[in-house]
Amino acid sequence: MENIQNKVVIITGASSGIGEATAKLLAQSGAKVVLAARREERLHTIVNEIKEGGGEAVSVKADVASAEDMQNLAKFALSAYGRIDVLVNNAGVMPSSRMNELRVDEWDHMIDVNIKGVLYGIATVLPTMREQRSGHIINLSSTSGYQVSPTSAVYAATKFAVRAISEGLRLEESATSGIRSTVIAPGLTKTELFDTITSPEVQAIANQISGLGISPNSIARAIAFAINEPDDTLISEIMVRPTALA
Repeated sequence: MENIQNKVVIITGASSGIGEATAKLLAQSGAKVVLAARREERLHTIVNEIKEGGGEAVSVKADVASAEDMQNLAKFALSAYGRIDVLVNNAGVMPSSRMNELRVDEWDHMIDVNIKGVLYGIATVLPTMREQRSGHIINLSSTSGYQVSPTSAVYAATKFAVRAISEGLRLEESATSGIRSTVIAPGLTKTELFDTITSPEVQAIANQISGLGISPNSIARAIAFAINEPDDTLISEIMVRPTALA
């Protein structure tokens, strides 16, 4: 993982699941990780664990649905390390339900976190990366960003959007400014994502299949692989899913 060493990596949604696993793996590989999430105490615990293992990490409380919070996150990273090499747009929510349940507040929340959060993250790092003429933006989509299933319409729409945003970013920036854009699409993974579900029907489905999920470490390794490739190599998309649900 020689190309990961000393890179400054911002990770959103870093207080658990894929974000936590990615932060720990990248820190073990020599990256300087900047953890961001809403649960400040949990972030402090993870930072301490990374430091105890010999890694380098800092954290800041941030809500990806707040453009101001995300701007402050970028300023914090620049103040701490002087540059930003990678952004992992990982934060997401999945309160799935059937359309006829009309859970409009939950639709809004998914749009705010899963789409606006990604855009706000890009907006915070793009000027710095363009000035550096290098950088890597990794956006977490989902297998739901490729195929819609009953109860997942709005969630899938947000993840389709992440793919579109990532592809547009790649087309606009990779050849001109050297900024790489990667989509990571996890299948069922053992994270806290199911905790955001309030629909009884969908929660019952989640309870039946949750045991088939793969470890967040599998997704973290995919992210690390994309980062570790040399600057002249762009990994545009990686899909990782459980063998049992393939």
